[in-house]
Amino acid sequence: MSDPAGEGAAPSAADQIAGLTFALVLLDSNLAVRSANHAAEDLLGASARRLTGQTIGDIVDFCDARIAARVAEPDAQITARGVAIRVGEREHRVNLTVSALPNHPGWRVLTFSDARQGEGAGDEERPAPLRGPAILAHEIKNPLSAIRGAAQLLARKVGESERALTGLIAEEVDRIAQLIDRMQRLGREQPEPVAPLNLHEAIRRACDTILAADTSGVALKEEFDPSLPPVLANDGALVQVLINLLANARDASRDRPSPTITIRTRFVSGLVLNVIRLGRPVKLPIEIQVTDNGPGVDPALADHIFEPFVSSKSGGQGLGLALVNKLVRDMNGRITHERDEAAGLTHFRVQLPMAS
Repeated sequence: MSDPAGEGAAPSAADQIAGLTFALVLLDSNLAVRSANHAAEDLLGASARRLTGQTIGDIVDFCDARIAARVAEPDAQITARGVAIRVGEREHRVNLTVSALPNHPGWRVLTFSDARQGEGAGDEERPAPLRGPAILAHEIKNPLSAIRGAAQLLARKVGESERALTGLIAEEVDRIAQLIDRMQRLGREQPEPVAPLNLHEAIRRACDTILAADTSGVALKEEFDPSLPPVLANDGALVQVLINLLANARDASRDRPSPTITIRTRFVSGLVLNVIRLGRPVKLPIEIQVTDNGPGVDPALADHIFEPFVSSKSGGQGLGLALVNKLVRDMNGRITHERDEAAGLTHFRVQLPMAS
């Protein structure tokens, strides 16, 4: 008999679980792992075969003792968001669920999903472009050009003492024009095309640009994984993202006793991040991390630093990180910020898709 839906046999329960984008682990009454799906293998850094038999406490460090105690309860039913866990040396912030199995006393199912998984990841959640400022910027540019032209004409007719004023007018017009250019880029809806590219070549170009203009003596360390495959990105946009992040890191750390910036690359072997594009998950296994030992972002602004016109710098315009965020999103990637107070380090992480 033919399949009326024309799609073949329905996937088995095991196939459905294997296809989940979040980690799922089955625990027995002794809290030992009995099975784990592919996403759990990625998160926990081991195959299901190696995980089987180990207790969840030996694999995952629940940073909150209350969460660990609740997971250990035989009839636990937990839903918790933004839970910190540590797997090996890597800390993750996850959404956690624990579901007891009534017909199998003591057995339970754990799920872990990236706590940031849905934050602005989907096309439907993408922030609306700044159409208002972009339109306003276009209207401002014409009179600005006229003002600059008038200042240049005046400079030819006034004495030497007044030329400093006409020069100031021209400089301020140029500064405003640069600000408007940034506003227009934020309002651009059409993303730049992406293509496979060598990540480390883009990073070195950005580093060369920063070092060529830097006289502060900030040390720049590279910790690259040379085995990384090509990423799917836009070359110019990626270099611009890296220049912005490195410049911010330099400015943040330059007054420290031993100012240091570290740029790392790695293939994510833990909880692989995803974004949703056209209804399909896009994996982001390639990570670039820019770390500085500066004082960090003002905690009151930490949740808003990627928003337009938010800046922790004195006199900052608040468009640099907003533009970085847009460029990364346009490449189907994601950028996050994290402060490690214990180590005195600030991390910016860019996750990108791998080229096919």
